[in-house]
Amino acid sequence: MDLSGLSWFLLGSMMWFCFWVPTHCNNVPNGPKSCSELRQLYTTKGFSPSGVPPKEISGEHLRICPQGYTCCTSEIEENLANKSRSEFEGMVKEAGRSVQLTLVSQHKVFDAFFQEVLNKSEKSLQENFPAMYGELYSQNVKLFKDIYGELRRYHRGSNINLEEALNEFWARLLERLFKQLNPQHQITDEYLDCMLKHAEQHHPFGEVPRELKLRATRAFIAVRSFVQGLSLGGDVIRKVSQVPLSPECTRAIMKLVYCPHCRGLSSVKPCSNYCHNVMKGCLANQADLDAEWKNLVESMLQVADRFEAPASVEMVIGTVHIKISEAITILEENKDHFTSKVFQGCGNLKVTAKGSGNDDKKKRGKQHNEEKFASPSGLQLEKLVSDVKVKLRDIKDYWVALPNALCNEKIAATPSNEDKCWNGMTKSRYLPEVMGDGLANQINNPEVEVDITKPDSLIRQQILQLKIMTNRLKNAYNGNDVDFQDASDDISGSGSGDGCSEQACVGGSSRRSNNLNPAGSGPELKQTTQSKNEANSKPIPTSLLFSFVVVFLAVQNHRR
Repeated sequence: MDLSGLSWFLLGSMMWFCFWVPTHCNNVPNGPKSCSELRQLYTTKGFSPSGVPPKEISGEHLRICPQGYTCCTSEIEENLANKSRSEFEGMVKEAGRSVQLTLVSQHKVFDAFFQEVLNKSEKSLQENFPAMYGELYSQNVKLFKDIYGELRRYHRGSNINLEEALNEFWARLLERLFKQLNPQHQITDEYLDCMLKHAEQHHPFGEVPRELKLRATRAFIAVRSFVQGLSLGGDVIRKVSQVPLSPECTRAIMKLVYCPHCRGLSSVKPCSNYCHNVMKGCLANQADLDAEWKNLVESMLQVADRFEAPASVEMVIGTVHIKISEAITILEENKDHFTSKVFQGCGNLKVTAKGSGNDDKKKRGKQHNEEKFASPSGLQLEKLVSDVKVKLRDIKDYWVALPNALCNEKIAATPSNEDKCWNGMTKSRYLPEVMGDGLANQINNPEVEVDITKPDSLIRQQILQLKIMTNRLKNAYNGNDVDFQDASDDISGSGSGDGCSEQACVGGSSRRSNNLNPAGSGPELKQTTQSKNEANSKPIPTSLLFSFVVVFLAVQNHRR
């Protein structure tokens, strides 16, 4: 039998075998396949099916998908690539939206709660003080209203020195009350200045101003920084979720999601490790947020612990009116002793009218001072803190967990199908190892070409914001305030954040006078004020200059 006859014999034998045992001949090529599955998919994605060929065509024109038999024309490949980009960006935004909503809702809850506590304290003052103090209250209504206004503005983020605001309140209150408790005397402004200087030594309000300043500043600093942390976290999620995909990532997503449809493998899901490498490459810059994001969450959890301390922030903020009442009562009870000391130091006053002062208007303030503080919401704060801690821990690993969340079972094949999944070329096992997290680990990513020398400028700016907020939270945990917008102070602390302990923080300056502090001691105050003035005359700290350089470079990189 010649060669030609042998060929026909083998062909005939194969046809006979396939006719009787068809299950063994599924892999025999039988010409181009139908493109009906791609046509259906293409239509559901909003495109006209008219451009889909009826059967597979040669794929030399393809730029992203493997160049074998395909149902995708150049136009279809481009349309599906754009579609894959928009769908992936939508998935990232949707994943971020759930975290953002969590942080925004917690911000609203805590902000509203502490506003309510402060409002109830002011309402209690307005309801009880008229009957307790008569004209001592009615003639100073605006003064009490102003201090609550200052506390609210500080809570909302205004650039207010809380210690100075409290010192100013006590100084103005002492001036008013000294006049009202001595109506028979003519008191000049110069005499009041002298009286205030002696008040530093004789403590007419007792230890109340010092105690309130220590506890209130710690409480308000903790609350404000915590609420700001929730707000910033949501803002970072929102901004980073809007970072567009790179062209290299768009190609990788297209190859992952839609190229198997072009090859007639519509029912085959991408291999899990293949999906993870694509996601880790596309989200490399986002993963670099992980370290500072975790630092932020840890710092917020620490500050939240302050809310549950024995002298909780709810107790401190909610009893401001009680502390003011205690101070006024102490002044009333020691009026004669304090007045005599002032007369000794500043000279006697001329009597202009007979009277016994406001003794007939004194009420029993002690009963109010001894009332037990009832939480306006019972165990509400305890539950709020418990809930927010759970939510913060849930989002702690958000940035490095994002690739795994996007490569869920709806998108990628399960491990049991690792031999029957799309590996970027065909239906088979995916062999390359999975890359690590972050930009630096993508240098050898086999699926996404990533330039590790060009980090995303917007994400770098958000990393800087996270660092700043974390530093503020750490200072708040220690009772110190940090205002990074105040360039006149060291970046390590400003405002009331002088880093002192509760025992040492007895000084402070008033907006009226550098020596004015009714609750503190004169020598300590003068030393503190002098130290601050000397600090302001020193050169700008190195840490501040370094921070300015970092911000400047980030802005310049963003402009490029």
